[in-house]
Amino acid sequence: IPTNKPNIRIDLNDVVYKTRREKFNAVIQEIQDANGRGQPVLVGTASVEASEVLSRMLKRNNIVHSVLNAKFHEQEADIVARAGQKGAVTIATNMAGRGTDIKLGEGVPELGGLYVIGTERHESRRIDRQLRGRCSRQGDPGASKFFVSLEDDLMRLFANAGPISRILEKSMSEGEELEHPALNWSIENAQKKVEQQNFSMRKRLLQFDDVLNTQREVVYGIRNDAIHSENPREILFEMIEEELEVRLGDLALEKDKEATDRFIGWLNAYFPVALKSEDLEGLGEEAQHALILERIAHAYDERENFEEKEALIGLARYIVIRSLDRRWQDHLTEMEELRRSVNLRSYGQKDPLNEYKSEAYVFFEELMTNVRTEICNSVFRSATSAEAFNNMLEKLSQQVQVAGPGTGQAQPGALAGAAAAQPQPSAPKKQVELPKLEPIRRELPKIGRNETVTVRKGAETKQVKFKKAETMILNDGWDLVQK
Repeated sequence: IPTNKPNIRIDLNDVVYKTRREKFNAVIQEIQDANGRGQPVLVGTASVEASEVLSRMLKRNNIVHSVLNAKFHEQEADIVARAGQKGAVTIATNMAGRGTDIKLGEGVPELGGLYVIGTERHESRRIDRQLRGRCSRQGDPGASKFFVSLEDDLMRLFANAGPISRILEKSMSEGEELEHPALNWSIENAQKKVEQQNFSMRKRLLQFDDVLNTQREVVYGIRNDAIHSENPREILFEMIEEELEVRLGDLALEKDKEATDRFIGWLNAYFPVALKSEDLEGLGEEAQHALILERIAHAYDERENFEEKEALIGLARYIVIRSLDRRWQDHLTEMEELRRSVNLRSYGQKDPLNEYKSEAYVFFEELMTNVRTEICNSVFRSATSAEAFNNMLEKLSQQVQVAGPGTGQAQPGALAGAAAAQPQPSAPKKQVELPKLEPIRRELPKIGRNETVTVRKGAETKQVKFKKAETMILNDGWDLVQK
């Protein structure tokens, strides 16, 4: 976009010094010369510390000046607006006073306009251009000049700004200054390299963030659906359907009585379906899925006899949100640990980004599995009030048949009672003798959560961290082989 009026600013060559002390002394001398002839000066610094150092040096030389370093926001616009007056000296950091029009005072254009002095080159050429652009606005005259030392952050960060910088460091003597267009080119090269490095870092960071953002969209999508849906029951049953598909798929692969009993035991422990292993015999996987889902839906419908419909809607919403929030917090912690450690994979000639994506996918699958399982386990183990909970427990438990855990039948204390069971003819109630409670003892050896262990299921073996293996052993029928 062309300027409104031709730009007549004079951009002088950079002046290079060996040390920062020499550079600041030269800047003070340049300010004194310009101030002596009445030309206004705007000095740009890269940090608040540098502006304060220059301010102290100017005070020692009895030069009246103003300092803008983002400490006095209310006064900055007025100070910058007066920076174009005859004899004014203003010290400003990069951010201070930007966007304020600096108008030249009477007689200043004849003196050469506003003189902008940069005390060092910045990592970004854009910031340097913004500093130069504070003068020569709307066709006004002006000049700019940068003072650079080999001790500046940019020159130290990229001492290989070119062979010129290495030659200068060895050959320059104390107090000597150099000025040449080739030096400008060498410094701009250093800035380009820093900009490319910063761009690569931001791009790499964005690629890592995109992985988690994709997962966040899925989780927040489910969460928002639960919040805004008028019937969150649909979300519950989607989770139940997916969980049944996974477990019935595993059951079809194993095809043994032990796996069937384990599945029936889990089902009757958390859902009032009163299912027996004989009920599934001779049925295909889809038929089994339909049968179980029908009984669960029937049992859920019967809950309205004990709880109000609106209360059940709120409860369903709460179950989904609670499970998602709790598991998502743990997932974020795991992802942060993975992000910090994955860069070490580069020593094994592996791309950390690809490794991060692969591990993140496994973590996300584990997250959704845990959320789905927790929701399924909570549907009939939560109630809107203690009274509703006790009523449901009392009425459902009257139809539960007592059996041992090995048979896969429901237990008397489980909420998965027999809401869907067939009604029995009236008969005298029998007292059910509850089993004697014993202290809970750890069935698995004490192993650190992040230790790698080997688990086996049939002919298949896997090496996973124990925090994942524990869920597989307790819920999916895997066996611990070794640490």
